[in-house]
Amino acid sequence: MSYLSKVMEELQASRENSEFDMPGRDLAHRFVEEAMNSLFPINARRSNSCYEQESLLYQLESLLRLLLLPVKKELAVPLEKITHDFMKTLPKVYRDLLMDAEAIQKFDPAARNIGEVIIAYPGFFAIMVYRLSNVLYLLDVPIIPRLMSEYAHTKTGIDIHPGATIGESFFIDHGTGVVIGESAIIKNNVKIYQGVTLGALQVKKSLAKKKRHPTVEDNVIIYSNTTILGGDTVIGRNSIIGGNVWLTSSVESDSIVYHKHETKVRTNLDESKIINFQI
Repeated sequence: MSYLSKVMEELQASRENSEFDMPGRDLAHRFVEEAMNSLFPINARRSNSCYEQESLLYQLESLLRLLLLPVKKELAVPLEKITHDFMKTLPKVYRDLLMDAEAIQKFDPAARNIGEVIIAYPGFFAIMVYRLSNVLYLLDVPIIPRLMSEYAHTKTGIDIHPGATIGESFFIDHGTGVVIGESAIIKNNVKIYQGVTLGALQVKKSLAKKKRHPTVEDNVIIYSNTTILGGDTVIGRNSIIGGNVWLTSSVESDSIVYHKHETKVRTNLDESKIINFQI
């Protein structure tokens, strides 16, 4: 017996009591891409004919069935009902995503048109995956929503938990390093920039069912590298939160919050005051 055969035997023995049926990660990634192609045929240069569109929807439904099979016993309702309920939400998901794309196109001077936002903007991709995964999360589907959100996280650097509640016309600009926790509530017309965290003050397992993440009300702008923590923290409507702010308490509506620091600029070069940095 080769040493590899022995390794295989030991692995099989160890796995007997620890193997789980899990949906395929690659299949979840494919499902995300096919969902985007079904909602926005421009993304894959697909035909706009009704027959072609219906065919895409059948393919998407079949992929979802395959994804659900390994967790079939954990579903609260029959697998067929989950697939039907998900597919029926697609028109609303599309309308919500179109408002997101319009918000990005409207407020980002670099965005030339909505088509560019849909096919090229990482913020839009992350929002799209969130809206799709959130439907499955609300249908109590295990694991699959997280596989979807982690795919978006890998591709964009944006980590949105599928359980978060996000309203209309959501705008993420640049996006790298954005983290939005499971119980975060983001209302309508909110804009956030790269490096923003909507997180929890504590990560105790006993708090899993509690609201741990902040609430952001309508028309709020949160600039880059700001951290807002805590389930009781509310950012009031029409507020502007500047960059590099750390917040663990609520902010009233119509507030401007900023981090003050001093930056000195020396205009005349005085060699006696040059700091000798060494590495």
